[in-house]
Amino acid sequence: MGKFEYSLGLNEFKSKELRLWQALVGEFIGNLILNFFACGACTQPEDGTFKALAFGLGVFMAITIVGHLSGGHVNPAVTLAMLIAGRISVLRAVFYIVFQCLGAIAGTAAVKILLDPLYHNGLGHTSLAHNISELQGLGIEFFLGLVLVLTVFGACDANKPDSRYTAPLAIGMAVTLGHLGTIQYTGASMNPARTVGTAFATNNWNAHWVYWVGPVLGGVTAALLYTQVLEAKTPPKSNEVAEKYRTHADEREVRAFAAWHDKSFY
Repeated sequence: MGKFEYSLGLNEFKSKELRLWQALVGEFIGNLILNFFACGACTQPEDGTFKALAFGLGVFMAITIVGHLSGGHVNPAVTLAMLIAGRISVLRAVFYIVFQCLGAIAGTAAVKILLDPLYHNGLGHTSLAHNISELQGLGIEFFLGLVLVLTVFGACDANKPDSRYTAPLAIGMAVTLGHLGTIQYTGASMNPARTVGTAFATNNWNAHWVYWVGPVLGGVTAALLYTQVLEAKTPPKSNEVAEKYRTHADEREVRAFAAWHDKSFY
């Protein structure tokens, strides 16, 4: 029963510490920052490069600010990938996704309220291009979720401790790359919560399922691919290294003795 409670996350409600609530507030603030500034950038008549940088920097700042509280998922696709990999509990994943969506709604709503409708310009809502079908959009968002979650797992690999120092930047650059490559076709959501925020503000839910299924499937695939194939090997412990070299030294001494023995007696 104890293992089941741990997997489900019931043990987190028994804790007297506020870690879960701090993490939820962190995910809310992270998505609020992302949607306020990045979707705010979309209200300006600039090209896709400008918007790509805005979203990449938005993710970079959000993870830097709240990463120590919640891990800085700031994305349901990342959260579900972590759940599949067994790195968070079921209840924590559910609450993360709820607060991510609420934060994104709050961020976009703030932009909508603070700006005159003349400047809204769609509030950065993601939508499929006229010649892109829902199935094509699904495929594009799949690959966006794939590259993002692969970057997350690679940057946060416990067996590559040096990469953790650049994790927020690496993840932000993955978001920038995704926008540079596909923003003209699907709006490069990569993040279901981000799209929930703009869909709620604009009341536009057309092809909304694409922006959930695509990134989530890509993220889950990335989690399985990384944990089963790409994950770095555990480095040997210091005593294991010492034992290895001691064993090699013993073998060299044995070979030297054997050579001496051959020369002496034969």
